[in-house]
Amino acid sequence: MTVLATDSAAPAGAEEPPDTGDRHKLTALTGLAALSLDAMASVAYGPEAIVLVLAAAGGYGLGFTLPVTLAIAALLAVLVASYRQVIAAFPDGGGSYAVAKAHLGRRTSLVAAASLVLDYVLNVAVAVTAGVAALTSAFPELYGDRLWLCVAVLVLITGVNLRGIVDSAKAFIVPTAVFIASILALIVVGLFRSAPASTEAAAGHASVLADNATTVGALLLLKAFASGCSALTGVEAIANAVPSFRTPSARRAQHAEVALGALLGVMLIGLSVLISRFGLQPVEGVTVLAQLADASVGHNWAFYVVQFATMTLLALSANTSFGGLPVLLKLLARDNYLPHVFGLKADRQVHRHGVLALALVSAALLVFSGGDTNTLVPLFAIGVFVGFTIAQTGMVLHWLRLRTPRWRGKAVLNGLGAVLTGVSAVVVTATKFHEGAWLIVVALPLLVAAFEAVHRAYARIGERLGIGRIPEPPHRARSLVIVPVSSLTRLTSEAMTAAVSLGDEVHAVTVCHPDPEDRAQAEALARDWDLWNPGVPLVRIPSAHRALGRPIACYVRELAARTPGARITVLIPEAEPARLWQRLLQNQRGAVVAHALRRDTDAVICRLRFRLSAPDA
Repeated sequence: MTVLATDSAAPAGAEEPPDTGDRHKLTALTGLAALSLDAMASVAYGPEAIVLVLAAAGGYGLGFTLPVTLAIAALLAVLVASYRQVIAAFPDGGGSYAVAKAHLGRRTSLVAAASLVLDYVLNVAVAVTAGVAALTSAFPELYGDRLWLCVAVLVLITGVNLRGIVDSAKAFIVPTAVFIASILALIVVGLFRSAPASTEAAAGHASVLADNATTVGALLLLKAFASGCSALTGVEAIANAVPSFRTPSARRAQHAEVALGALLGVMLIGLSVLISRFGLQPVEGVTVLAQLADASVGHNWAFYVVQFATMTLLALSANTSFGGLPVLLKLLARDNYLPHVFGLKADRQVHRHGVLALALVSAALLVFSGGDTNTLVPLFAIGVFVGFTIAQTGMVLHWLRLRTPRWRGKAVLNGLGAVLTGVSAVVVTATKFHEGAWLIVVALPLLVAAFEAVHRAYARIGERLGIGRIPEPPHRARSLVIVPVSSLTRLTSEAMTAAVSLGDEVHAVTVCHPDPEDRAQAEALARDWDLWNPGVPLVRIPSAHRALGRPIACYVRELAARTPGARITVLIPEAEPARLWQRLLQNQRGAVVAHALRRDTDAVICRLRFRLSAPDA
């Protein structure tokens, strides 16, 4: 099933419409701001996730923070290189969904799409709640209003994205730049210190470091690696949204992907070096990043700049989903796995329905969680690892089939990435299964089943419409037009004029009820009709009940049975008031009749709107 669209031809030399063209698309720089906030913000919780796991092995375990981070950075390099190849091979976007569709089959591609959809939705909820949690940590009096604060942030981000992805990039480029600059400054200053500048942030807080632990097992390291891989969420977003970039879109997207990988890798490694350098320990109530800022720049205005920039970027990192998910939904709609409305674009190249759907589902998650980050975090990152694994595996088959120059090295690189991300997906799911990850395990197949159901529905519609087959040539059939009337007015005259222009035979019908008042009104209408004499018979349809739509539908069915092969059109006249509030005064008789006809007949329904002009002021 395909969506047909027509564009009105523009004269030669006419200016391009303001809502089309590259001016509403991303450059490499604005693409970095619009699509990398999720990955950038992950440096606020990625290193901390590693430290919290290794803290179970005491001070000795914390010594493995840098090696685990280096392993994650190596995986990051593999993913960036892979998604750079994905961008070149699939410039229409879609990321792992597009790769799986081309090389792993339809069902696997739907699993990839479902995992990305879940990850994008959860990213919005987690990002907003994390940002608000940082705010309420600084201002505890706001803690009771955290849910409303989350909804307010979500409304703000949604509103900006409804204006277009370029506007969202411009709005968020300053917070992104401030965050990157503050983290890099923190790292540089910290590297020149031989001792912490301050420990005030952690003072008075209990350490969560385990006592008397001197060994680190492979399982603990694997768990730390999997937890730290939460810093890699968002790496795929640029590959999913390649069509959002200016021409040449693939080249610009590749530049943005490489810049994202380089910045994220430098920040992760730099922060881990400082954790080891200062011998930081995780404590209750204070983030590792806050301790690092305290140790590097001191407990002064610079410390609060880092904290405020982190808080802002955490909240705004939801924008990554608003940039990537609508494009993915468009591709799914194009392939008949979602309603085609998700494939439509509004002004400023906005997939408005995708943006609004993401906002509504995310709002439901926020209400479900009560604005609590800990409720959502166990569900986070599983979907993206599934997508990583599928994309890497698909790219291995891509190189095996194409065998382009240096294909063996590329296949080995993607194969290694598939193994690493696959192991991470299994470990994260297993370790967080009882914390809520089971919901993702259940939701993933349900979402795939929903995609399949939509696809089957479109297939049935396509079969009935004969899509892909040459239809029979058009032929003229007898045309019968039925016009429901209840009184003799100018609206009735307009309807009769339209009806006799459309049909070979016209029937005006009115429903008569046994109530004395209604009977008298019907008789008065019949007398007026005879005096008017429009050349169209008035058919009185008796009804024992106060129904309106059902008697007309029964009459249409009887007429269709008496005149096989005829085309029956029901023309429903309706007055349209000049002012919006006056529409509340209408009796909605036309809607009642249209609903009954649509449900019980095959007639063509035409609602004739007669516009009432506003009175002179």
